[in-house]
Amino acid sequence: MPIGGAALDSTSGIPLPKETLSAAKQSDAVLLGAIGGNKWDSNEKHLKPETGLLQLREGLKVFANLRPATFFPQLVDASSLKKEVAEGVDVMVVRELTGGIYFGKPRGFRKNENYGEEIGFDTEVYAKYEIDRIARVAFETARKRRGKLCNVDKADVLEASMFWRKCVVEISSEYPDVELSHMYADNAAMQLVRYPKQFDTIVTNNIFGDVLSDVASEITGSIWMLPSASLGESRSHLAVQGPGLFEPRHGSAPDIAGQDKANPLGTLLCAAMLLKYGLGEENAAKRIKDAVLDTLNRGFRTDDIKSSGTKLVGCKEIGEEVLKSLET
Repeated sequence: MPIGGAALDSTSGIPLPKETLSAAKQSDAVLLGAIGGNKWDSNEKHLKPETGLLQLREGLKVFANLRPATFFPQLVDASSLKKEVAEGVDVMVVRELTGGIYFGKPRGFRKNENYGEEIGFDTEVYAKYEIDRIARVAFETARKRRGKLCNVDKADVLEASMFWRKCVVEISSEYPDVELSHMYADNAAMQLVRYPKQFDTIVTNNIFGDVLSDVASEITGSIWMLPSASLGESRSHLAVQGPGLFEPRHGSAPDIAGQDKANPLGTLLCAAMLLKYGLGEENAAKRIKDAVLDTLNRGFRTDDIKSSGTKLVGCKEIGEEVLKSLET
């Protein structure tokens, strides 16, 4: 189903057609491709591809975004960090996805009342239920990992973050087996680069999660290698039914479109996450992940992850090599 740029160029002329949203809501899970490009950058906001993505997340009520950043030993030379810093990193960023400054109101443009100058403004706002439910997802996630949860906010200056931290601390009483710590967002960005192995699970708001998960992705060697899962309440073991949304962490790459250069492995790992979290097919998910790792072990690389002694191939060929690994 079309969304983003593809939908804008179709007869609908809008970034999220009603038919696409309806089909997504009726699905068991949704696998999403990249949706933007330079072609539509000058469009008005309501006609930008990214608006369709935000509308899809809101329409599916997928409030919990799980963004793993796992170090691949095969890609040690592709990481921006020293081997001893990057090796062994396994971080899960749990990002609140449907609230905060990306959705808060009021927002817009107007004239300043005192000086008559034009200003732009957005609102960072969270209701208690929004914080409570993402906090529970994060605590449950940490409980299944290494039992450490770091809450990231800006409670030193932002009232919304002060309230966020208060709610997270209250929820922590339900999870005495999980070690809770707190860190300001700017320090967390620095610590992810300085000593990322100190983190296990991170919970944070929409905008900080957007930034920090991209920082964490570069530790692993390439953002093109990383999947993400956006889950609603049924998929996070709460109440309401709804399909999960699974998308690679990277966006579109219009500079290499049509050149057979893109790395498809992040999308394939998204399919594995979809099988595991969306459909409960853990064996099938493991087969896909193992096939990707086997392809890397055999030395095949796209341009973004190439290193000395590896074989540079295009998008199509590395996909075919994953299929060979899957079949064997």
